Amino acid sequence: MWVLSRVSMEGAGRRLRHLQAVLSPSGARSGLRIRLSSSSGDGTRASIGDISIILRDAKNPELVPRKYMPASVSQSVLRHLRWIMQKDLLGQDVFLIGPPGPFRREVAMMYLELTQRESEYISLSRDTTESDLKQRREIQGGTAFYIDQCAVRAALEGRILVLEGIEKAERNVLPVLNNLLENREMQLDDGRFLVAADRYDKLLQDHSKEELDSLNLVRVSERFRVIALGLPIPRYQGNPLDPPLRSRFQARDVHSLPFKEVLETLQENTRNVAPERISQLLSFASTMLTAESTSLGLPDFPLDNLVHLVRIMDTVPSVSSLELIQRLYPYNIMLGKEGKTAVEDTLSKFELIGSSPVYSVGRVDKQGNEALVTLSQGRDAHPVQVAAGTLPSSAGDKDSPFIRTGYHDALLSEMLQSHVTTDFCLVGPRGCGKSVLVKQFADMLGYHTEPIMLYQDMTSRDLLQQRTTLPNGDTTWRHSPLVTAALEGSLAVLDGVHRINPGSFSVLHRLVHERDLQLYDGTRLLRHDRYQDIQEKTGLSQQQLEERRIFPIHPSFRLIALGEPPVVGSSKQQWMSPEMLTMFLYHHMRPLSRAEETDVIHRLVPNADNLSKLFDFVHNLRDSTDPTVQSMAASMSTRQLLRIARSLAQYPNEDLYGIVQKACLSRFLPRLARQALDQTLDSAGIQPLKQDHSMASFEKSVTCEVQGDMLRIGSTTVPVYNPQNKTKVPDILFYENPQHLSVMEDMLKDFTLGEHLLLVGNQGVGKNKIVDRFLQMLNRPREYIQLHRDTTVQTLTLQPTVQDGVIIYEDSPLVKAVKQGHVLVVDEADKAPTYVTCVLKTLVESGEMHLADGRRILSARTGISPSSTVIVAHPDFRMIVLANRPGFPFLGNDFFGAMGDIFSCHAIDNPDIESEMAMLRQYGPSVSEGTLRKLVMAFGELRDMADQGLISYPYSTREVVNMVRHIQKFPNEGLTTVVKNVFDFDSYNQELQETIVQTMEKHGIPLGVREARISLAKEFPLPNFEMIGQWKTSGQGMRQKTSLMSLPVDTTTIGVKGPVAMYLETKPLDRTEARSAMFTEQEAYWQLPMEEMNIICDVAVSKASHRSPGQNKTDMIYVATANPIGLYAMDTKKKTCNFVDLYDVFPSTSGSYKPRVKIQALSSPLDDSVILHEEVTNVVLSVNIENGQVTRLMSDALPETPPEKRRFPTSSPKVVNPFRLCPSFAPDGYNTVVFYKQNGGVVNFISALEGICHSVSLPVNIHTIHQIDSNKWLITESSVYGKYVMERTAPAEFMLQPVKEHGDLDQKLLLTSTTPLSDSVLSKALEQKISSPNRVAVTPGTYASVLLGFPDLETTEVYGITREPLPTSSSESKSDPFLSLMSKPAAPNPASTNVFLPESGQIIRALPTWKVGKDILPKDSSVKDLSGYLELADIANHKLRYIPVPGATRVSPYASWLFNAADVNVFMAPLSNDGLVTVDMGGCVRTWETTLVHLERSLQEWRNMIGYQEDKPLQLTIEKESGRDDHEDIDPKHGKVDPDNQPHVGGNTWAGGVGGSGTAGLGGFGGPYRLDAGHDVQQVPQWEKDAVPESVREAARQMKEKAFKERLREIQMSEYDGETYDKFSNSVKRQVQSLRVILESLQAKGKERQWLKNQSYGDLDDSKLIEGLTGEKSIYRRRGEKEPEMGTPQEKPKRLRLVVDVSGSMYRFNGHDGRLEREMEATLMVMEAFEKYEDKFKYDIYGHSGEDYRVEFVNADKPPTNNRERLNVLKLMHAHSQFCLSGDNTLEATKDAIKVIGNEEADEHFVLLLSDANFDRYGIRPSRFAEILNSNEDVNAYAIFIGSLGDQAVRLTKQLPMGHAYVCMDNKNLPQILQQIFTSTMLST
Repeated sequence: MWVLSRVSMEGAGRRLRHLQAVLSPSGARSGLRIRLSSSSGDGTRASIGDISIILRDAKNPELVPRKYMPASVSQSVLRHLRWIMQKDLLGQDVFLIGPPGPFRREVAMMYLELTQRESEYISLSRDTTESDLKQRREIQGGTAFYIDQCAVRAALEGRILVLEGIEKAERNVLPVLNNLLENREMQLDDGRFLVAADRYDKLLQDHSKEELDSLNLVRVSERFRVIALGLPIPRYQGNPLDPPLRSRFQARDVHSLPFKEVLETLQENTRNVAPERISQLLSFASTMLTAESTSLGLPDFPLDNLVHLVRIMDTVPSVSSLELIQRLYPYNIMLGKEGKTAVEDTLSKFELIGSSPVYSVGRVDKQGNEALVTLSQGRDAHPVQVAAGTLPSSAGDKDSPFIRTGYHDALLSEMLQSHVTTDFCLVGPRGCGKSVLVKQFADMLGYHTEPIMLYQDMTSRDLLQQRTTLPNGDTTWRHSPLVTAALEGSLAVLDGVHRINPGSFSVLHRLVHERDLQLYDGTRLLRHDRYQDIQEKTGLSQQQLEERRIFPIHPSFRLIALGEPPVVGSSKQQWMSPEMLTMFLYHHMRPLSRAEETDVIHRLVPNADNLSKLFDFVHNLRDSTDPTVQSMAASMSTRQLLRIARSLAQYPNEDLYGIVQKACLSRFLPRLARQALDQTLDSAGIQPLKQDHSMASFEKSVTCEVQGDMLRIGSTTVPVYNPQNKTKVPDILFYENPQHLSVMEDMLKDFTLGEHLLLVGNQGVGKNKIVDRFLQMLNRPREYIQLHRDTTVQTLTLQPTVQDGVIIYEDSPLVKAVKQGHVLVVDEADKAPTYVTCVLKTLVESGEMHLADGRRILSARTGISPSSTVIVAHPDFRMIVLANRPGFPFLGNDFFGAMGDIFSCHAIDNPDIESEMAMLRQYGPSVSEGTLRKLVMAFGELRDMADQGLISYPYSTREVVNMVRHIQKFPNEGLTTVVKNVFDFDSYNQELQETIVQTMEKHGIPLGVREARISLAKEFPLPNFEMIGQWKTSGQGMRQKTSLMSLPVDTTTIGVKGPVAMYLETKPLDRTEARSAMFTEQEAYWQLPMEEMNIICDVAVSKASHRSPGQNKTDMIYVATANPIGLYAMDTKKKTCNFVDLYDVFPSTSGSYKPRVKIQALSSPLDDSVILHEEVTNVVLSVNIENGQVTRLMSDALPETPPEKRRFPTSSPKVVNPFRLCPSFAPDGYNTVVFYKQNGGVVNFISALEGICHSVSLPVNIHTIHQIDSNKWLITESSVYGKYVMERTAPAEFMLQPVKEHGDLDQKLLLTSTTPLSDSVLSKALEQKISSPNRVAVTPGTYASVLLGFPDLETTEVYGITREPLPTSSSESKSDPFLSLMSKPAAPNPASTNVFLPESGQIIRALPTWKVGKDILPKDSSVKDLSGYLELADIANHKLRYIPVPGATRVSPYASWLFNAADVNVFMAPLSNDGLVTVDMGGCVRTWETTLVHLERSLQEWRNMIGYQEDKPLQLTIEKESGRDDHEDIDPKHGKVDPDNQPHVGGNTWAGGVGGSGTAGLGGFGGPYRLDAGHDVQQVPQWEKDAVPESVREAARQMKEKAFKERLREIQMSEYDGETYDKFSNSVKRQVQSLRVILESLQAKGKERQWLKNQSYGDLDDSKLIEGLTGEKSIYRRRGEKEPEMGTPQEKPKRLRLVVDVSGSMYRFNGHDGRLEREMEATLMVMEAFEKYEDKFKYDIYGHSGEDYRVEFVNADKPPTNNRERLNVLKLMHAHSQFCLSGDNTLEATKDAIKVIGNEEADEHFVLLLSDANFDRYGIRPSRFAEILNSNEDVNAYAIFIGSLGDQAVRLTKQLPMGHAYVCMDNKNLPQILQQIFTSTMLST
């Protein structure tokens, strides 16, 4: 039994041993070893295990790799070497595939070293061409010949060709090697043919060597092999292997070593580190490389670099493992949230936590090429031996500009630790001080720095070597600065490692890892110990090695890379690839903390005063989590703060707000970002400087002059420059204006501080002009360079040309400016790619730059003297860069974003209105002021629209200047024609054309009008004046009972309560010029921005002549409102108005309280205030409209009465308070305001200036008071209507004088004038030459009355024009039950409905339409659209006109009590120069021109503007020529009035004619104005008569209708549906266009084509000139669509979900504010706009209501494609809202949308929620909604509130995250809101 079992055990053991032998190669049991043995016949033999190979002596031993083989080789490496040896013996080529890192290359080099094989190495990149592998042409002695390259050399000499980076070569390059790999055959360009060794040897048997040589056959060595090194694609980025190429290789996976072997290797590298600590590190690294970790998408951990960490630990044992891991694997800056969590969990699992002690740099002892640096921490000190440069150390230099902070000290000590072992990379945001720190590092260790600016299209040649020619025409290679640094032992600073293409950067892998490099001309650079080893082993001298092109790399040479943090989640900006991680140790440099930054800036700029607000602002920006705000923090770097501090130190009175706005270029930020900026500034307490309104504004005072050799701009003075050569000083025509001068002053301040300037602005705003003028005044010579999209780094610096076969480099303007100290103006900087312009960064920052011909520009501070290779920059050299603003439609690159913080930035905007006017006046001195203002205002509005994204083209001052010059030169051409010179570009874009036409017409420019009409009011004869009675005024001498009497006066001081500062709101006004297509009396109109419920109560005007001397000399219009009580103030010229809301002063308008407000404007010096009287409560306020301060004036003589608190008003509320305000049009010196007690005997004179009230008692009861002079009033007695004149003879003395009336006179007075008619007007009116005191009065029974002799003479003759009494009630108002409250109107205030214009003698009365005669009303039903008529009695010309007033644009539902104030809904007030302003009850303000003289002048200007001269009739009534040639001799006149009113055509005689010339009528020409005598006129404009025949137009109309019906039938849509759809579609047509402009801009940049290089046709590539000389073919470049690089993530569309509210409240409140219709329109707008953009935007539409939170309307994969489908979506929405259950699911719908969208793959995610703000009703907390909006950082969620009860929505948006909630009560704003949303997310990425 025992025997059996023993036998069976032996059998089992034998089988196990056999199995082991099969599974593991022989010798593996004892471990593989390398054995070298010498055998007599074959020479030395190298064996690995059972595989051996014979070693041969190398022909060129210097080409054999050295010092790669470690002392003890691990088993894994031996297995790889044994496999390669097997393949070598088989004659097969191998492909070592594996993860990034140097390990594969080291294995290959070990094999070459082991087998003593010579190597040829090439690092493939995207720039490698066929000639780099096969043969390259060179020229020597004028002859071109071929030089073999690495592949051919290796094949001929029997070397091993190492091809690294197979995946980086472009696809068409490597196939040239296919035949060489397969058959060892290759056709060479010089005619030779490579033949495989065995084939050649066979041929030698039949042919002699000479014969084969004559056939150009060359033998390929049988020892030639290829070792290819590559990464596995697709896991990593790159091109996949070409199948034919792949089939020619044998592959081996060379992955990282096993745990145990790595641990042993690491332990060999240290003496002081505990094995447990290394094991801990390695365990973490191994975990990071497991399949689970890679499945999380984490980049590979660079295991090969762990050795560097161990060496640092060995040197500084106390450094923490966690900190070292962050240097090797900077997960904090390259991974997203999930990645970071995964890494941190793994770290804590291996207990790799805790922080390092903070070290500082102590002493630096430099000995030769090494330095001993002491790192100290408390009492501990670690001496560290590091490599050092060749210059002396300046570590303790007192004059160094470097300010040391604790953070910088700690970072320097960390950098020194990394410097012990390898190269490192400094990663930090732009402007955080990376360059300064590296400079300090270099100075400390005595390094000379070699700054190398990396850029995007930099090639591997640019990094290493560039081709050039010698003076004799021979081609040669010139070392790059990097290679020079390697040879000389400098510190190469690679600035911009985040920009360069990794495919080009890969050529540096070998230099970084092994300090070896093979260059394009065959030169080899070796690590210094390898070089010494060659010298020792081969005995070759340095000279001999140099002849063989082998050079040592200096032992001090180091690389430092600088980069910006990668953008997490971005496909393009995540540059920290697994491959890049293997190259460096990474140090993250954060921006300075507040304390550090404050310290640094105060030490550098000691005299900069309090900067705490600035630091508050900047750190608020940096600490914000809002991506929009963070993106602006980049432009407020430490560098920028230093610039601001210097500026404030030099100019302490500078406006900090303006400086910050300038530094952030806020003018060109998207609106959302601008709001965020202003909010942050406000929270930091940085406010804009308040301009003093009483003096002329600051800009107006900016002037400039050159006196002697001093230049002054504003208050800044500098000496004028004295150049050697004045020919390059600009000399231009420049018209100065305040805005440009203030910009120049800012430029001058920065220029004197030594700054380079960047001017950013739209096209045509005058950037070049400003710069040229600036340099002209400074007398500075200019060099000019214009960039474009084809500008390259080479052309920016040098222009290569070929002369006699030699490349000559001509200095570009940049180099000339640097040499000679000129100012370089770089124009269109945004057009060149940013990677090109970023080479300017080193020039601006450090004054250094490398040129393509090998020369270097150095700063004058370096102290190096100029030579043939060194250009020392002139100290006066400056740069001024001009760029268009970033964004659509300029399609430029964001120059400001890339490098704005190294320049002092200035935003150049179109000039403001006054500056532009000042400039245009100089271009067009004879162009009328009105025309200039129209142009300026219209183009200003177009620019605003461009800023908002509503139109794409930003119209500039340049266009306006060109038009003004045209009108100046050709004054007879109409403005309408001239503006077409600009707008014809847009004539084929219908939507844009409509926008432009609308804007132009709004400003009075009738662009695109087919019919220009004159439509002046109907005119009737006014009867003559007749004497109708007399007034007798009793003199002082008559002792009768009714003679002159003195009145008792009670004088008291006014009680003053306040002032209280109310909120003064500045609101925009949308002013529209009324005379564009039609000439009428109306000049302009605008709608007051009022609440829907508000109504107008009164209007008053402060005339320019009554205002203070310092104020702008224009009239101010004041309008009072009643619900709530408020006051508007506006200038007739400005685009804004001030509004003071007095809601808090008065009780709410509830119950029976219906306020009636009257106002009076005060005159100078109180012309900024208005007296406001509320008649119901008798409250008197003084409101300062400039600052919003409200003062309550109180007096016992004016007792206030509280309003009644009745809930239900009766039909006629009692008038409790009888005090009334007497309007004053003739101010006195006391600013007197008169109040009288109606039906009482008290008049109160309140002096607003003195604060005194004179209360005068009268012996009569007062009905009305009218002012007749500044110190006289006419009193009408109650009930008996007796008249009295009250005169103020002294401040507190009042006399009463009775007036006796004789004749049949009207008892009531509606209006009296305060000034007399002029003698000429009086004589015309009474038709006799007369000069006498007079006043004009208006009574109910007269059109006008003239009181001749009043008030100065005792006897007054009363002349009147009597009229039929007006109807007292309207037939319509009685039938309307709603208006029952108004049937008994209270006594109207005649002053607001009757106006007298003194200069022309016109009385204007506002009448409702029902008081106007039937013959005046229009024949059609349009009478409903009128507010009423202005009845104009022109007493000088004896004419009566009725001017229709258009209807109110909006009417408050509360307007009913307005009718209690007057029987017409128009209020009037006179303006200066006999102008008139009216306000209707809907708040529409209109200005009118009614006097004939002014109308004639305006009509002539209007005709000139339209462009019709006198000989070119505007309109024809009958096609009949006048038969006259003497158009110039026409004498415009009114013409005779035909008593029978017959129609007249022609004859220059009759008024009211319909054709002819010279008289007022219709359709003719030469008449002064249009006069309609009631005859039918068929108006046919001349140019339309010559247009398309009617038959053609009819055919076109029919064709369109037929096509439309066909289309409806196609999509199964009825005509009714078609109309319904059009109703919705037309209301958002323009918005759809705006949105499409925005979408187009989002994708326009992506369409730009790229340069494809190495082409065989196209444009000659400057960088390939030498290849062209030598005869190569692929020397061209051409534009084309660039294929995406293999492995780059595919661009995905943006994903959008529109969540619409279809709850019952939308339907319920649709009648209140149209919210459901607005939502449907918004939905339609999105559907229409996104059509055709499905590849860019994938959208769906879901709804929510009380029933469900996810109601699908549009599916993302099936968006509606035609009108029927879109209409169905709208119908569904409407139906759902109508029939759904009540309730609200807003929160659930938002949460669900964010969750669903966030889980989808997309470029960006958007959720837009359209909703009403009805949150209160359902108890939804805004804070909870805000949480949901911000719940997923990958989803941009926004709420747009389109319905609101009261101010619900506004209040709600304030409680939600900034920029994530909008109120949109008008769909026209929706595109702008969407634009803000899209642009803000683009800004944040």
